[in-house]
This record gives sequence, C-alpha cells and structure tokens, in this order.
Amino acid sequence: MSPFPIARAGRALAAAAIAGSLAFTLAACGTEQSGSSSQTQATAATDEFPVTVEHAFGKTTVEKNPQRVATVGWANHEVPLALGIVPVGMSKATWGDDDGNGIMPWDEEKLSELGGETPVLFDETDGIPFEEVANTKPDVILASYSGLTKEDYETLSKIARVVAYPDIPWGTSMKDMTEMNATALGRKADGEKLVQDAEKKVADALEKHPDLKGKKVLFTSFSGTEDSSKVGFFSTKDPRMGFLAEHGFAAPDYVKSESEKSDAFWLEVSAEKPEVFKDADLVVSYSSGSKEDDEKQLKSMQSDPLLSKIPAIADGRVAFLENGPLGAAANPSPLSIPWGIDRYFEQLDEALKA
Repeated sequence: MSPFPIARAGRALAAAAIAGSLAFTLAACGTEQSGSSSQTQATAATDEFPVTVEHAFGKTTVEKNPQRVATVGWANHEVPLALGIVPVGMSKATWGDDDGNGIMPWDEEKLSELGGETPVLFDETDGIPFEEVANTKPDVILASYSGLTKEDYETLSKIARVVAYPDIPWGTSMKDMTEMNATALGRKADGEKLVQDAEKKVADALEKHPDLKGKKVLFTSFSGTEDSSKVGFFSTKDPRMGFLAEHGFAAPDYVKSESEKSDAFWLEVSAEKPEVFKDADLVVSYSSGSKEDDEKQLKSMQSDPLLSKIPAIADGRVAFLENGPLGAAANPSPLSIPWGIDRYFEQLDEALKA
C-alpha cells in the first residue's frame, strides 16, 4: 500500500462479493497453510488472554495467544517483527521499495535477523486481496494503521479477529499503532518499550540538529494535488506531519487550525492564498525521482507569482525526500525510525540552511 492511500471506485462492491465467497474459500483451504506457526510465534506473550483492543469499529477480543499473525495497511507488520514474530502475511511495499522485492530494507534486515521465511506479500494496490489473506489462515489481522472501510473490516472479520485504526483512516500515530498491535499480541508492555526506544532515537537525532527545533514545517506533495488552483498539504492528523509536530517541530498556523477542523489527512487551500503559509520555515515534499527535475520544479515555483510569495519556497528552503526508502521512512514506524531518522533530520537541516 502506498503512503498516499486513494479510495478506488468499486472497492466496497468487491469487498461484498468476496465476503460472500469466503466461506467456500476457507473450506477449500482445508488444512493448507502458508508457513508454520513456529515461523510466526518466536517469543511468548507476556499478558494474560483474552485481551481486548478498542478501535473505530468497536472492540476486538483476542481469546488466546495468536500463533499466526497477518497484517494489512502500512507498517503494521513492523510491530510483530520488532517483537520477534514473523507474520505469515503482510502488505507489500508498492512505494519506496529500493529493490522491487516488496519489502523495505529495515524489514529485510529484521527478517534476516529472525531467520524466518519471507511472509506472503499482499499487494493492496487495488484494495485488500481478501482471499490471499484468508489463505494464510491467520489467528489475528493487524490493521491499526490502515484505511479500512466498514465493509473491509466486516470481510476481514470473517477470516480472523481484526484490529482496526483507533479513530480515522490513515490517521494513526506510530505510538498508537505500536501499542494497539502489541496489545493484540499479548505484548502490551513490550509495545510501550518499543515506543520509548523509538522516542529516544528521535530525541537523540534532533539533538544533533538544534536549528530544527521549533521550526514550522509545511509537509506537502507537489504531485498530490491534481487541481493546479489548489495547494495541498498533510494535516497534523497524518502521521507524517503529526510526527514532526509531536517531536520538536511545529505546524504552520494555518495547517494547525485547519487540522483541528477536519479528520482528513490531506487538505487543500486555494493557490490564491499563499500568504497562509508565510510562517512556514521549511517545506517538505517528495522527490520526482530526479534531482534535476526537482531543481527545475523549485525554480518554476520560485518564478510563480503566487507560490513565490511563500518565503520558504522563495528562499529555496525545500526538502525533496527521495523517492525510495527515506521518503517512506518519513511515515514513522518502529523499524524505520532506527534505520532512517538521522538521515531524515540531516536532509531537513540541509534544506533549512539553503
């Protein structure tokens, strides 16, 4: 699943159709399983079961220690991996992957360390492949950071217990994702420790770049808005902007106020109002994949009569995150933070001093 989740027409209809066939699919699977329970359950749970996790669609109770864990959405698999559990299936990385194998480098490192088989990879480009998920015969499905619809949730619930997001689609913080998923695995305290360790790494990385502290960041994607009359930006409800706002940076005043009015992770404003971003110290966006093209784009914006009124753009204080693992790591997760937080902050610091 891409970090830019897009609702696709017909998805709800497809979910309903697949739900009707799941009974047949599960029966046809018989005793066939992808992987083994020993592959997934590397370490014992520390909590007593049953455990209950509250989320946007209600409550999910996991009755016993899950032996087979599947994940959908973005980065949910990193929680079991960080806890020493190799999922039987997880979402395929379709954006930001450096070698095209569908697995982020930090996940590859952890899988190699654990010595488990490569999980089944679910390609969610056109929605969740429900039958593929069912074929892994999971005991629990982790989706606390995802864009599940009600139909998706109900369909997955026919397969196994499902942990959905706490409030809004694609709006789960790294902390909540980690703690919710860990709780479902009977590892609540270990999940809290993962968060503490990640927070320390972030704080240590920021200490190396004191000039970044308190800076207001406009996190956007120049290709994310199809309407050229609009300027789009990630709200503080999105983990990318939310992460920065919670870890020593700040959101521009307009981003902060608009985020408080909406649950959307992506918002837009008329390009006729560039002054609303006058207090942004730094603009962060995703690279086109070409440094030369990024430079051309910056020059184009600097010559634009409207966008050039945003001081950060006029002064060239724009960080183009690579169209690869580092760009994906800007969406924080338990394993990506140790892998990329230093490089991430280094790039922001370089852009700030442009």
